[in-house]
Amino acid sequence: MREHRFSVTLPERWGEGIVSVEAGESVDLDVRLESVHEGILVSGTADSDYVGVCGRCLTDITAPVEVEFQELFAYPGEEETDFEVQDDHVDLENLVRDAVVLSLPFQPVCQPDCPGLDPETGEKLTASTDAESSAPIDPRWSALRQITDQDAPAGSRGAEKEES
Repeated sequence: MREHRFSVTLPERWGEGIVSVEAGESVDLDVRLESVHEGILVSGTADSDYVGVCGRCLTDITAPVEVEFQELFAYPGEEETDFEVQDDHVDLENLVRDAVVLSLPFQPVCQPDCPGLDPETGEKLTASTDAESSAPIDPRWSALRQITDQDAPAGSRGAEKEES
């Protein structure tokens, strides 16, 4: 068994969505290599930072990404495998890239309760925005508003009857 720690600078961008790990960013690897009967078992962690924009308010964000991975690199033989030992070496690039890209958030947010953008003005909503502001009512439901308006006075009349 051997353990290695090293850092690699990315030659190209990893990821294609709203967020990605940019080219030139470093990825810190902590890798453990174990010799087993079938090949070399590689396990470890990869740490880096991703950049992009919030999926709700379009604010620039940067956040850490940490992934764990484990894969068996089989010795060359009759069976086809995804990962093979080549000249007593293992190539971790595809393994680490796949693990990092799959762990990137699909809908990243700048904060868990990000209110997003105002649908009418396109401006960023803030936490101080009145949450109870009246939203435009679909004309198909406007008839129901009349029913709820009629129930309000009736409810107060019911309270008056109980008092007498």
